Amino acid sequence: MTANGEATPLRVAIADDDILLREGLASLMERSGLAVVGQAGDGTALLALVRETSPDLAVIDIRMPPTHTTEGLDTARAIRQEHPDMAIMVLSAHAEFDHAMELLASGRAVGYLLKSRVSDVAEFIDTLGRVGRGGSVVDPALIQELVTARRRNDPLAALSSREREVLSLMAEGRSNAGIARRLWLTEGTVEKHVRHILAKLALAEADDDHRRVLAVLTFLDAR
Repeated sequence: MTANGEATPLRVAIADDDILLREGLASLMERSGLAVVGQAGDGTALLALVRETSPDLAVIDIRMPPTHTTEGLDTARAIRQEHPDMAIMVLSAHAEFDHAMELLASGRAVGYLLKSRVSDVAEFIDTLGRVGRGGSVVDPALIQELVTARRRNDPLAALSSREREVLSLMAEGRSNAGIARRLWLTEGTVEKHVRHILAKLALAEADDDHRRVLAVLTFLDAR
């Protein structure tokens, strides 16, 4: 708080090798009441700026010179090690799942946004404020990619709801006869469901008991 009781502006350092975007971000933040303490065009310059000014928040492009690969992420990691309480917002042109997960796993006061979100000024400034206050923010596009990836990689995705029920009861150790009694099905129907489950899980032909165990292990691993 300032002497007259007003909230102290969030102090921000910006790093992006695109000078037009960097200047635009700085201007946008200043007009929105944030205090931009400095700008940098690469990770090395940002680290020096952070050490000199100790901002509340570092806004970092994920791809910067010299290789335009993970320099921003590397810099964010170094900042988090040196200044564990400093908030970090990484901006990216594309949703990069692995990079985002590594960053978000570093703890609180961290965010990952696509650069396209900057066009919604009010939402962008609000997001910076939330991260600056210790919150974590994930771009909606990344969340959608995570959901899609989980569905794509889910070994049980091909199973029908009834087949999932049968597999769940198999995991409880029930025999086909026991499953039939539980689900009010004939034992022949359960056997057909089991065959379909084993085929959809692409379990190689082997002893039926062994394949049942493998199916159960697949079920438990996917939960």
